[in-house]
Amino acid sequence: MFLKTLILKINYFFLILFTFILSFQAYSQRNYNEFNVIGVSAGLTLYDIKTDDLSTQSKESFMFGLQIRGNVYNNFDMMYGVAFYDTNISVLANSVPEGGTQRELNYNIQSAQISVLWGYKIIREHLSIEAGPVLNINGRLTLKDTQYENYIIDGYDTLRAIELEDISKVNFHLAAGVTAGFRNFRVFGQYQYGVTNMLSKLNSSNLEYKDFKGNANLITVGVTAYF
Repeated sequence: MFLKTLILKINYFFLILFTFILSFQAYSQRNYNEFNVIGVSAGLTLYDIKTDDLSTQSKESFMFGLQIRGNVYNNFDMMYGVAFYDTNISVLANSVPEGGTQRELNYNIQSAQISVLWGYKIIREHLSIEAGPVLNINGRLTLKDTQYENYIIDGYDTLRAIELEDISKVNFHLAAGVTAGFRNFRVFGQYQYGVTNMLSKLNSSNLEYKDFKGNANLITVGVTAYF
């Protein structure tokens, strides 16, 4: 059910982006003799949640996406992208409150992102820095191994591992990064910080604690091929 809803939302936003991109391309091609290219990206991710309310550990995973990159003026360009992220994180928990067997429980979040980044070309077509806003639409914080669903989250008396799953589904990030390479192939590194509280929905779930705060931290390293 979530996947169908997610696809509908992505289609809607991508339609808006596509319309805007067509206008942008027409403007760019009319005013500047520069290039507009489509890129396919893939990369490795390192994901964590910055929070004082849970003991978390960052984990690796992967992403892939599509991007349209076009020149705007002189050394400035813009990038419109849609990407899909599979991210992992672990949270410390105990078999009984404040004791028993302690274990890092693995969780997974799948999300789709729409981004609009502005870039500055330090070395034209070879080295750029980029930054901009990202809309992140994600699923649940899914506990990978349900045999541990009744483990108690470290630092709490009654908060069960399964009760962390229902996090906020729409969040906004700020992204900054660098790309280097050639006209048709580049490597990139990017950092994203979640400016919205992705754990806010837990505060209305009648749990032991009522003031969860957490912000996404995402590092991505990957490659992009342009066509």
